[in-house]
Amino acid sequence: MDLSQMRARVRQDLHDEVSSSYRWTDAELDRHIQHAVRELGLAAPQEAKATLSTTAGSRDLSISSLADVVLVEAVEYPVGKYPPVYVPFSLWGSTLSLLVEDVPNGGESVYVFYGKLHTLNTTTSTVPSPLEDLVAIGAEGYAALEWASFATNRVNVGGTEVRRYYQAWGQERLDSFLKGMASHSRRNRVRARHLYAAAQPRPGQSTDWGP
Repeated sequence: MDLSQMRARVRQDLHDEVSSSYRWTDAELDRHIQHAVRELGLAAPQEAKATLSTTAGSRDLSISSLADVVLVEAVEYPVGKYPPVYVPFSLWGSTLSLLVEDVPNGGESVYVFYGKLHTLNTTTSTVPSPLEDLVAIGAEGYAALEWASFATNRVNVGGTEVRRYYQAWGQERLDSFLKGMASHSRRNRVRARHLYAAAQPRPGQSTDWGP
């Protein structure tokens, strides 16, 4: 489902399909859809893999070339082994440090497994089909609450009850969206493999790096 199809789906659920009297413009609905897509990406990011190269005499790698990174899941080094060798690492800003005993040689490949934000536009979608309904629900909730806020203290043809309806309905949709994201969050996914995530914290140090 691309962006135009998602927008049509959202309009249908919002009962806003008469183009001559749209309550929301395309740009407004697109903004709410992208809001929902971003929130989904933070909870259940798209799985991606990148190949980086080491620099002689350094354990540090730059991940600045990786777009929309949400988290780094695991690092494989050296590559090409069976079973794969996953090593501990630390991450600070855009610098990923390999926590290995031997300093790497230059030009060695390193596989980085990471999660990134989803893309949804007129030509591309990385949102999994089973989660498209969830994105629509989130966008509808954001749109309804935005309109209810806008309509406060304004004269409406349907009276104040229209604003209250959108407020209640929008909050209900948003609650469903948040619950759905929680159930699909990476923290709730069962993994059949053990990968190294970031390094364990030093005594007394707190971190949210763990899987």
